[in-house]
Amino acid sequence: MLPFIVATMDAFVIYLVLTAGSGSFLYFWSPEEFVMGIFLSVIVGLISRNYLCRSRNYRMLNPIRWLKFIVYGFGPFFIAMAKANLDVAYRVITGRIRPGIVKIDPKLKTDFGVTFLANSITLTPGTLSVDVDEEHNYLYVHWINVKKGEEKKEFVDCKYVCGRFAEWARRVAE
Repeated sequence: MLPFIVATMDAFVIYLVLTAGSGSFLYFWSPEEFVMGIFLSVIVGLISRNYLCRSRNYRMLNPIRWLKFIVYGFGPFFIAMAKANLDVAYRVITGRIRPGIVKIDPKLKTDFGVTFLANSITLTPGTLSVDVDEEHNYLYVHWINVKKGEEKKEFVDCKYVCGRFAEWARRVAE
């Protein structure tokens, strides 16, 4: 029953966010739209309850984790993305590009943590998550600025490639 409730509530919140401002009920939605949102959310909850909560791991329902995620998105991630944009622009203008694929060990235990980190890396300009070693949770990252000597190492320090993203992935996802 809990997976159904979680999936339904998630669907309803997403529906409300996507349709905000289209009515007069509570200044955001019309009464008909509110009822339709409940109806559609129940259907989505019935269909997706076994997919969204397959592992029966409800750690992401903790509101503290969501608060950490929001802080991460508007704080460290936004700042790192702005810096990366400037760095990539500088490298393109000056031609100081040394691209390559490096292997990092973020020391994350869960699949969600590795996925969270891989998405953060991919969204940052100049880096792209290429592959994951599922046995050890190593990430292979295409990086625009591989320093001399780093390409020969088995592992590159995670802080060089993705800054503090791995720490934040650990805080939010594990």
